[in-house]
Amino acid sequence: MDVISVIRTKRDRGRLSDEQIDWVIDAYTRGVVADEQMSALAMAVLLNGMDRAEIARWTAAMINSGERMDFSRLARPTADKHSTGGVGDKITLPLAPVVAACGAAVPQLSGRGLGHTGGTLDKLESIPGWRASLSNEEMFGVLDDVGAVICAAGDGLAPADKKLYALRDVTGTVESIPLIASSIMSKKIAEGTGALVLDVKVGSGAFMKSLDDARELATTMVGLGTDHGVRTVALLTDMSVPLGLTAGNALEVRESLEVLAGGGPPDVVELTVALAREMLDAAGLRDADPAKALADGSAMDVWRRMVIAQGGDPEAELPVAREKHVLVAPESGTLTALDAYAVGVAAWRLGAGRARKEDAVQAGAGVELHAKPGDAVVAGQPLLTLHTDTPEKFGYAEEALTGAFTVTEGASSAFAGTPIVLDRIS
Repeated sequence: MDVISVIRTKRDRGRLSDEQIDWVIDAYTRGVVADEQMSALAMAVLLNGMDRAEIARWTAAMINSGERMDFSRLARPTADKHSTGGVGDKITLPLAPVVAACGAAVPQLSGRGLGHTGGTLDKLESIPGWRASLSNEEMFGVLDDVGAVICAAGDGLAPADKKLYALRDVTGTVESIPLIASSIMSKKIAEGTGALVLDVKVGSGAFMKSLDDARELATTMVGLGTDHGVRTVALLTDMSVPLGLTAGNALEVRESLEVLAGGGPPDVVELTVALAREMLDAAGLRDADPAKALADGSAMDVWRRMVIAQGGDPEAELPVAREKHVLVAPESGTLTALDAYAVGVAAWRLGAGRARKEDAVQAGAGVELHAKPGDAVVAGQPLLTLHTDTPEKFGYAEEALTGAFTVTEGASSAFAGTPIVLDRIS
């Protein structure tokens, strides 16, 4: 078999055979197929799509490129969550301890941020001493002892996806629904969890801008999980506005601690509890109450033990950016719009994110919100605070926020916001 014929098949809107898919994924993983050839195939897939059988075979081939984990030796049922990425999306941080406090084991293999979306590992690495990289045995040890672990995926899980993901990012092929679905699900199925809840973001701050596209992606991923024996459900959730009141690494850890302490922004609490209920239900723990775990401190106890088990100090002071710059409300009225994408880009430009995988991030950089859509504001009051160690970035971040918020004259009671959970796919 040769790669040119595979590329031509998809270029000409044909259907790839099982044999073609198996061969090209294996050959690319081994370095027989070059990056420029896989780039051409990825672009052909983006332009011409794949049917469900092709996506399923592509996903299986990526799973088979590496190892599969097995959590059957754990005493608890396993449940995991994956978010398609957003702005201020710190949900994994309180969610994993909440679900563990309710009796499930949560093997949360997470990633780093790229572009305007934040990464869970970057956030947690703002905690002094915390380690993202664990061996399989270390991960099992934390799961046995604590019930939850948040760490980087090992090199052995779906190595084909690791290569292809990096390639897609630099070739303009990230948005392909077949490639997104197979990328996410190959890692999650190889991870070996028994139940999976998908948080598919919709809106300006998400990769899926429309509800129809998000629904297509969610339906595809739920089908892939179900076909591979993983109990899978998806929630479509709003990402037109940042989640919570912070976007940035240490800033989001602080906000997550507020949620674990029984407080925090209402939207973060609502989504944490909604996803926790789905995870617990899928794991067969339908009587557990995640809201109670937040209120009684048991989730915070799990958090502290999890951080310590991964080398972190839960008592340590979190990093703070050296410089701040405040943007104020231009007039009095009701804040009726705050664009998530613009806030994400501003946080990225301030140093909270990276343009390339090898770039470093600033732990303290980011954007702090002082109002959310629906809130009444007064001319001159703080609306956003920008945080960075490099003040020359302020102007660049402010450019991203031009036109990002709208203040409308009138009472806040007239504002009707978008619900957090837009739909459920099972």
